[in-house]
Amino acid sequence: MNFEITDKVKEQDKEEIFQGLLEYNLARIEDKNPKDLGIYLQDEAGKKLAGLIGDTHGNWLFVKLLWVSEELRGQNIGSQILKQAEKTAKERGCKYVFLDTFSFQAPMFYKKHGYKEVFALEEYPVTGKRYYFTKTL
Repeated sequence: MNFEITDKVKEQDKEEIFQGLLEYNLARIEDKNPKDLGIYLQDEAGKKLAGLIGDTHGNWLFVKLLWVSEELRGQNIGSQILKQAEKTAKERGCKYVFLDTFSFQAPMFYKKHGYKEVFALEEYPVTGKRYYFTKTL
C-alpha cells in the first residue's frame, strides 16, 4: 500500500471516494431520501437573476447557495426566496435549517431572519470568517 498526495483531484478519484462514503452512510443513516430544492427568479428570457440551491433531508433543510444579482439587491428578493425555501422545507416535514456564509456575504441578513450563529471559523480563509447558522422552523 502507498499514499498518493496530489493537488489535482481527478473526477474519477472524487467519485470513488464519494461512492465509498455513500455506501457506508446509506447502511447507517435513518433517512435515505434527500430531496433537492431549487428556487429561481428568472427574467423573460430565462436568465437567472436570483436563486437558492439546497436540499431537504429528514428534519433539515440545508441551504447550499443563495444569490441575488447586484441590480436586484435591497429589494427583499433574498428574503422572499429564503422564506419560500423555509415554507417548502416545512411542507416537506423539516424542523430546522442549516447554512453557512462568509463575513463579506450575509451574516447580518441571516440574523435578521432569525438564524442563530452556532460557530465561526476565524481567519478563514486567511483574515475573514465563515459563519455557520441554524434556525428552528
